[in-house]
Amino acid sequence: MNFFRKEKLERAITDFQIVFCISPHLLRYKGLLAMMISLPACKQAQSLLNFPGGLQMDQFIPWRQKDKVVIVVGATGSGKSRLSIDLATRFNAEIVNSDKMQVYKGLDIVTNKVKEVECRGIPHHLLGVIDPDVDFTSDDFVRHASRAVDSIMRKGRLPIIAGGSNSYIKALVNDDTEFQSNYECCFLWVDVAMAILHSFVSKRVDQMVDVGLIDEAREFFDLDANYTQGIKRAIGLPEMDEFFRNESVVDDETRARLLKAAIYKIKENTCKLASRQHQNILGLQNQLKWNMHHLDATEAFLKRGVEADEAWKMVVEGPSTEIVGCFLNDTSAHDHSIRHRYHKHHRSRSRHTLIGSHLSMISASLGGKSL
Repeated sequence: MNFFRKEKLERAITDFQIVFCISPHLLRYKGLLAMMISLPACKQAQSLLNFPGGLQMDQFIPWRQKDKVVIVVGATGSGKSRLSIDLATRFNAEIVNSDKMQVYKGLDIVTNKVKEVECRGIPHHLLGVIDPDVDFTSDDFVRHASRAVDSIMRKGRLPIIAGGSNSYIKALVNDDTEFQSNYECCFLWVDVAMAILHSFVSKRVDQMVDVGLIDEAREFFDLDANYTQGIKRAIGLPEMDEFFRNESVVDDETRARLLKAAIYKIKENTCKLASRQHQNILGLQNQLKWNMHHLDATEAFLKRGVEADEAWKMVVEGPSTEIVGCFLNDTSAHDHSIRHRYHKHHRSRSRHTLIGSHLSMISASLGGKSL
């Protein structure tokens, strides 16, 4: 090979590396050049070069399919943890928490961490592991979550990322180029009609109070508390501040009034959070064009007991299982046809009738006040 042709080949390889960000080690630069030089000039031109398009490198670099990750989003109280555990039991998966308050140690009741018995033996990552006084940023989440996902992959299991902090999900999936290059994502959005969800989360606050929210929050109370850092940002701490400051110096009637006001404020702020998270998900879907599979869980929230569990399987667990199965097997998942199969013999009353019959719960749960 004359010098001019060798120089042209070297330039082509360099251009290819620059355009596609391929390292010399991946191309085995020296070995490739040696092979080129050893071939007759006519064969080099035919099999290795296709100017002006440059080198045809497909024959040297094997195609690599991205690893797969399932991401479950939804407003607070919508059932993200339940669905992620349902899926993990079916697909040999582990769960990475993406709730920015549940990453911290402590306040298990206030932050509504999933209970051990509810986990059904499924390993959870980034759940209750961060120092309560540390500001855990989106960058911190990207770093820790990436490591967790990688460790799950090395075990041959499916990573499921679940939580309500949409800024964390955006930072990982949309802003981190390394994650983008390595993983393909399936988005599941668990949604509930907002009026019904407000009623549910308000009742959930009452249940949290019954099992010890006030005593747990009191342990974290500090006269000089900064409610803008770490776990002290969690809904349930700032709202209790006035009550804790005054409970020992006021009469019983005033104490009861302060406590009632604090509990109402927790409910109000939780409902506002749910609405804000819902809007954030819509924004991510519209701005970033994520292909989210929408799962309307409202029907399951309108029922009780066994009927509620059956409805959950019909409108959430069943369709999402099929969607994830299609995702893992590289087959198409058409949400409408999937939902139609699961709903075909299920609904006996219209959703609007059921919602109407439950709207009165919201006012009652908030003491007759409106949001």
